[in-house]
Amino acid sequence: MIEFVPLNDRGRRFESDVTVRLSDADPQGALRLDGVARYLQDVATEDWESSGIASEDTWVVRRTVIRQVNQRWPRMNERLRVITWCGGVGAAWAERRTNIAIGTDTVLESAALWVPVDRSGHPVRVRPEFFEVYGDAMNDRKVSGRVSLVAPPVNAPRRPWPLRRADLDVVGHVNNAAVWQAVTEVVDVPVRYVEVIHHGAVENGHDVELVTEPGSMWLLVDDQVRVAANYEV
Repeated sequence: MIEFVPLNDRGRRFESDVTVRLSDADPQGALRLDGVARYLQDVATEDWESSGIASEDTWVVRRTVIRQVNQRWPRMNERLRVITWCGGVGAAWAERRTNIAIGTDTVLESAALWVPVDRSGHPVRVRPEFFEVYGDAMNDRKVSGRVSLVAPPVNAPRRPWPLRRADLDVVGHVNNAAVWQAVTEVVDVPVRYVEVIHHGAVENGHDVELVTEPGSMWLLVDDQVRVAANYEV
């Protein structure tokens, strides 16, 4: 189980406000999971861009875990406060913790494992300048970069998951938030806990299969797991 380390008074933190709008709400007016993923992605990008670190590395998400707290789920037109900080680090990865609050009440917590890659797409070690900016917030906490791979049962239901131009980002990969749309297809909110692990990129031109069983979901390309998810409702 992922440890959700609390926010402390040390080190860098970044805050942003967002309002749940129509495009991120489901038919019942609740914030969809892909909307949550988009907020997490945007606040991470804004934090990194404002950090002052000059780097050609790009951070890619390997695993994201979201859990509900305080028995409340964001709804359309609610104003959310999103706060993010570094929860720990490994040799070639870092954990980004993010809380989403309504007023003073935290309603969603997220822990995401991010990996830095160079311009050729190869993973690299965390640079020294990262620690100069984010080091104080993590209290010397080390996190594991290991992620588990559980293959779907051979008899699990399968169906095509067609890709759209709107799913692709600037490098031709299916964006992380678009991957979460597949999770949204499988499970309704609110959920108590949901984890998405990226085992490989889903790219333009791939023939993707969506595989499901209760509590789990996979995206396969050529029968290989590219994305796996598990959840508790």
